[in-house]
Amino acid sequence: MNRFILFGWIALILVACAPAPTNCVLRLATTTSTADSGLLNFILPDFETKFACKVDVVAVGTGQAIQIGTKGDADVLLVHDRAREDKFVADGFAKERFDVMSNDYILLGPKNDPAKISGAARVGDALKTIANLKSPFASRGDGSGTHAKETSLWASANISPTKQVEWYNSLGQGMGETLLTANEKGAYTIADRGTYLSMKAKVPNLVVVVGGERISENQDKNLLNPYGIMAINPEKFKGINAEKANQFVQWMIAAETQKIIGGYGADKFGQPLFYPNAKK
Repeated sequence: MNRFILFGWIALILVACAPAPTNCVLRLATTTSTADSGLLNFILPDFETKFACKVDVVAVGTGQAIQIGTKGDADVLLVHDRAREDKFVADGFAKERFDVMSNDYILLGPKNDPAKISGAARVGDALKTIANLKSPFASRGDGSGTHAKETSLWASANISPTKQVEWYNSLGQGMGETLLTANEKGAYTIADRGTYLSMKAKVPNLVVVVGGERISENQDKNLLNPYGIMAINPEKFKGINAEKANQFVQWMIAAETQKIIGGYGADKFGQPLFYPNAKK
């Protein structure tokens, strides 16, 4: 057989055996911590392969992610602000919220700990000391889930810092940028443990001052950080990829994916960055 004809047949066979191209796109609006920690890059290829659908990730603060959802500009949300998540469902933008995973918040500060708060059992007591001493504090200031938690922690300590307070730096930035700023400026900050661990090498001047070195050592239960997932209600908007959104939700809470989430980071950091908590 002529070799050119042979090569032609081989090419036709390869084309026939190749996976069919897909135009499927699932729009995921999520918090920056799921992206900054590297979790999404770790787990999403499995979904994209199994369901032949590309996941288009928009990683912003939880507040912005929820706003995106209320406009119908996402198919599914993965966020961490339980009060706003419950309201999102109550307002009909999603039919149900599902637990996915959790980690915890920690208070980070400079290695020399100028406020001398290292080891405090409750973050509220530490924040009072920071405010009294006017020690520099870096806040995300972006309406995210972490910012909402930080604001509630200040409120529980009967303190309401604002942009006008000299020592309080409201950055309007994501978690990664806030950690870098706190590291550079010698400031305290609230962060989720997962993002801190994933960026620890980049912020050598920061250490955990409240919350311990792992979640089991965190004495302040107010620092628990649960994440929820919600498919956007297709009855609210046209163009929602409801089928893939529901498949994504079920994939996230499936035992196999939960196991993958629970193992992420354990080999590198000696502990998982997130703990799966989907209901059986």
